[in-house]
Amino acid sequence: MLFFFLKDESKLCTRVLTCVKHLSEDDTGAVIVQTAPGKVVTHRGGSITLPCRFHHEPENTDPARIRIKWTKVTDALQFDDVFVALGKQQRVFGSYRGRVFLEQEGPGDASVIIQNVTLEDYGRYECEVTNDMEDDTGFVNLDLEGVVFPYYPREGRYKLNYHQAEDACKHQDAILASHSQLHKAWLDGLDWCNAGWLDDGSVQYPISHPRDQCGRKDTPAGVRNYGYRHKESERYDAFCFTSKLNGKVYFLKRYKKTNYAEAMKACIRDGSVLAKVGQLYAAWKFQLLDRCEAGWLEDGSIRYPVVNPRTRCGGPHPGVRHLGFPDKKFRLYGVYCFRRNQEENADQVKKAKNSTDGWKSSNSLMTATGGV
Repeated sequence: MLFFFLKDESKLCTRVLTCVKHLSEDDTGAVIVQTAPGKVVTHRGGSITLPCRFHHEPENTDPARIRIKWTKVTDALQFDDVFVALGKQQRVFGSYRGRVFLEQEGPGDASVIIQNVTLEDYGRYECEVTNDMEDDTGFVNLDLEGVVFPYYPREGRYKLNYHQAEDACKHQDAILASHSQLHKAWLDGLDWCNAGWLDDGSVQYPISHPRDQCGRKDTPAGVRNYGYRHKESERYDAFCFTSKLNGKVYFLKRYKKTNYAEAMKACIRDGSVLAKVGQLYAAWKFQLLDRCEAGWLEDGSIRYPVVNPRTRCGGPHPGVRHLGFPDKKFRLYGVYCFRRNQEENADQVKKAKNSTDGWKSSNSLMTATGGV
């Protein structure tokens, strides 16, 4: 008989005329899966074990007939394949190739190790163990240490549909934040009066200090939720999430202020690239970068990080100050550069140089044709 393993058990009953029961710990002859309660936590670039162990009742199972499958569960309840093993045969899927391995700490260990964790690895994982028609599943939540930041582009506020917001975060070395990440940021004091997209397609914003110009003063503090919005036609800002850097952000000491093009060249000459917004936030959070000098970033904005608030440094609270998007020709600011760890730095600088040459060509073309 040919069996089709489907997530929907009713479909399985229809296709093979035999209903598979999801076996519990009280059943005999069952596969019993146990995973870690709560969540496991790491940071970008780290390694983490997603724990999953199993046993059979009774213990009379041929190891070669056991299938271990890991999938990632999205907010839309879609399942993305990560890893599958049947006996000694193993396969890793997509962006997980070369990074995911069975832990193999003795019989009954279905745990996997994820190396060089990425921002996109964040989320909920399912561990499924199957022996012929017996199966059980468990879930592991992978969390990342990081920081949430609001983002809007040079064009202004409420200019991004969902897909543009997703791209904007990625371009700033981040991903769209989840509700749980935004909620944690609110608990840590994030207060922002403009609504932004989250990764599940909802639009929300965190309010720590209710006020009339931001949804009425008499409403309670919390994460305000507009619900799920139309991803193509509706436009908001974005809430992005980033984690620990594989490198360092620093303020480039110069005697003269620079315009945007000069800032790009200065970083490249110093063996670095212009820092992205997400990189500056990560440096503020993890590097404790504290600098009361405004500088150019890669998106053309002017910002500076403050860990220890002080007089004449932008207010009484720590954070990354944002001074907007000035004309790129203005020589009024310093520059924040980002230098990757040595093994990745050469390739990053080469890409930045190509980007600088492209910007010069584009600027010359606009000048020649009377563009602004």
